[in-house]
Amino acid sequence: MKDSGRKAAAPGRGLDQEGPPKPGILRSLLTSEYNFPRAGNKAPALLPRKAQYLTSDIKLLGQHIQVPLRFPKDFFSVILEKGSLSAMRFLTAVNMEHPEMLEKASRELWMRVWSRDEDITDPQSILAAAEKAGMSTQQARGLLEKTSTPQVKNKLKETTEAACKYGAFGLPVTVAHLDGQTHMLFGSDRMELLAYLLGEKWMGPVPPAVSAKL
Repeated sequence: MKDSGRKAAAPGRGLDQEGPPKPGILRSLLTSEYNFPRAGNKAPALLPRKAQYLTSDIKLLGQHIQVPLRFPKDFFSVILEKGSLSAMRFLTAVNMEHPEMLEKASRELWMRVWSRDEDITDPQSILAAAEKAGMSTQQARGLLEKTSTPQVKNKLKETTEAACKYGAFGLPVTVAHLDGQTHMLFGSDRMELLAYLLGEKWMGPVPPAVSAKL
């Protein structure tokens, strides 16, 4: 969720921020807890026609945004059965102890699932992602040990509750606080709308190179 500054937040960003506007802040959420049953939702892959559509849609999207997207071969087992609870708790611990590493760690875990079809539930898988993100083995193991603590578990639940209060029903979600109003935007394709709210120009997912003029 993110909380973008002026202020604005997406599952991951800045739901618990107070005070003056700040840049976007990444947050981890319990996806299964509010994304489906609580919101009366079903996973898109559980709807036959949408599941069929998503297969080709994700392939085209990956080409468009130049990100190596690939559906896990055993999608239902990876996404709906194994889930991402361990990874979300780990990222919550990262955010609490080393927030400067959160984006890189999140990206590496995402790449394991959605690009390389690799596990993110086994402790060794999480450690591998953390080390690839630049953490030392000792640092990563220390954070992994904290995932079972009440502090980390409660923080993840609190962040999820905050997202629910904004009306979140899926991921990704961005919450923007602007001029006394709150806007909840769902989906990765709402960056153009977020830019509009922030009064910024949206250059697309792959901005064209700007040639320097001498």
